[in-house]
Amino acid sequence: MAKSRTKPEQIVTLLRQIEVAIANGKSTAQACKEAAVTEQTYYRWRKEYRGLKLDQARRLKELEKENARLKRVVADLALEKQVLRDVAQGNF
Repeated sequence: MAKSRTKPEQIVTLLRQIEVAIANGKSTAQACKEAAVTEQTYYRWRKEYRGLKLDQARRLKELEKENARLKRVVADLALEKQVLRDVAQGNF
């Protein structure tokens, strides 16, 4: 089953919707069901996005994506450096 990619703006909106429903006396399970989100997903999102505004959530995801890209670049460069070191020492 393929994962649905929910945008950070949508997540923040859903979190607010669920929190309003809970404040109006509904249980967490009922509020999550109305928003078509599992409780586990709600709690995971709440942990990551609580207190963020829409633009902050968008920026967070952009920074996470950039960080992952930079980590891949560093790993590739470290591998190339190790290969060159092995070739220079004759360990191939």
